[in-house]
Amino acid sequence: MSGAEAAPLIAAAPKNDSLRGAVTLAHFFLRQRLRPGDLALDATCGNGLDTRLLAELTGPEGRVWGFDLQAAAIAATRALLEREGRLAQVTLIEAGHERLAEFAPAGLRAAVFNLGYLPGGDPAFTTSPASTLSALRQAASLLARQGIIVVSLYTGHEGGVEEALAVERWGAALAPKEFNVWCSRQLNRPAIAPYLMLVERTR
Repeated sequence: MSGAEAAPLIAAAPKNDSLRGAVTLAHFFLRQRLRPGDLALDATCGNGLDTRLLAELTGPEGRVWGFDLQAAAIAATRALLEREGRLAQVTLIEAGHERLAEFAPAGLRAAVFNLGYLPGGDPAFTTSPASTLSALRQAASLLARQGIIVVSLYTGHEGGVEEALAVERWGAALAPKEFNVWCSRQLNRPAIAPYLMLVERTR
């Protein structure tokens, strides 16, 4: 931060203890794994909620990179981080997540992918299998040992099923001696409900 004194951090809203939905489950895993000083990445900023959590968990001594192709998403994320005094530790990049290796370093402790379209935005403007798979490969290569990737998958929009299946195929093909890959669905929700894939690098 510029100036003689850093602005005081504003406490984030209390965490939601419910595990309903892919995003809250992703946040549960992020809270278990991330510590102050860690490096983390949000591949799909959206309205900034995941980016804010990463900044909260990694603290002022950590570093977060946030990507989104849409200017509106970057602006919303920037405004949220500014309001909460966390912008200084976050680098926001208006670019597709398929370019993440150009900006983010190796040693990531976590990477977040919240696929689909911008909440409140145009549902016709969505993530795509080609760019998502490229970004996932790059994120996996940048993970530290015991680093994780959490991917919230949505099948209720056009192209969502194809993207989810492509992501699942990618995860299934990862070497079991190097990665643990989990897929979690809520059995008491509709089949089109979002679900989570988690990838952990073991070495």
